[in-house]
Amino acid sequence: MIYNGFQELSLSRLGFGTMRLPLIEGTKTIDKEQVKEMVRLAIDGGINYFDTAYPYHGGESERVIGEVLKAYPRDSYYLATKYPGHQIAETYDPKAIFEEQLQKCGVDYFDFYLLHNVCENSMNVYLDERWGIIDYFMEQKKRGRIRHLGFSSHGRVENLREFLDLHGDKMEFCQIQMNYLDWTLQEAKEKYELLSERNIPVWVMEPVRGGKLANLSDYDSEKLKALRADETNAAWAFRFLQDLPNVKMVLSGMSNIAQMKENIDIFKQTKPLLDTEREVLLSIAEKMKNSLPCTGCGYCKEGCPMGLNIPLLISSYNEAKFGGGFTVGMMLDSLPEEQKPSACVGCGACSEICPQKIDVPAAMADFNEVIKTLPNWTQICKERAEAAKKGKA
Repeated sequence: MIYNGFQELSLSRLGFGTMRLPLIEGTKTIDKEQVKEMVRLAIDGGINYFDTAYPYHGGESERVIGEVLKAYPRDSYYLATKYPGHQIAETYDPKAIFEEQLQKCGVDYFDFYLLHNVCENSMNVYLDERWGIIDYFMEQKKRGRIRHLGFSSHGRVENLREFLDLHGDKMEFCQIQMNYLDWTLQEAKEKYELLSERNIPVWVMEPVRGGKLANLSDYDSEKLKALRADETNAAWAFRFLQDLPNVKMVLSGMSNIAQMKENIDIFKQTKPLLDTEREVLLSIAEKMKNSLPCTGCGYCKEGCPMGLNIPLLISSYNEAKFGGGFTVGMMLDSLPEEQKPSACVGCGACSEICPQKIDVPAAMADFNEVIKTLPNWTQICKERAEAAKKGKA
């Protein structure tokens, strides 16, 4: 296993994310015996970082991973979990949730603790003085019940910058979605550069994009095989991240023993990419996106009579067309009705000035139809919150 230095710690560069634990066939119950074997393989293979969160598996992920890790000395691994301030609720009680998490995981402290998904929808919750969320967790850090405090985010670059301006001095690390597809599709490159400029180490989630980058087309797979015959598609995705010096942790939501074994093997050593190999990966990503070629120049905004943030909407449209309903739903929920694609009046002033000659009104009209097929982010949050509450029983 290869390792990274983080402050005084030596962290395995591969971490075990527990959002997609194996289930007993035909049920939603976590297969605890398989998890035990996966954890054994992880620790034997040198993994020392385990990541969970309050809503994962309806609240059961924390309980199961905590129970399984009891078989190992507490100082032999690092445990991370997250506060669910991104979930929609009438009130927020960080103390009650934190105490419950400690009890569920069977520990006296968390090595790493994150504010879960600080984004356009949730930032006001984290900043609201009524709940005192950040102050509470800073106090727990002083008491030694949290060793390292950070945050995760699916928000856009502007949102990330705003939060860093306000509370970046308190955050020791940041977890973002990053892979060679989202390097451009979700502005991961800009987020990575921003965090690096602020000297905040980067934790990575979704390194293989929920499996999409491990299951490329036959044509793209053969293209990569011609460059490195011994690398799997998943390995290429991990190698891309291994080359980024400020990436200190790569979390993989492994859901079976085979994935665990393959990923441990990949992280036995680094195999830096050549510039030509990196270009091939990014070209594959561009083809996968099949998106509108918006460069974000912003010229279109100047002539829009409705004042729409057209580059933001086109970026979200591209993401939605690819299948990223989760992040698009969050973004749309944060916008007032007069800023959504439905507000487009189809005048075409934007298209006349667009250097890329994008038919923006047509894209906005199609986006309205795509939105109807997206998951309801607000409803998802409520359902997850309810599931987590039921898990307390």
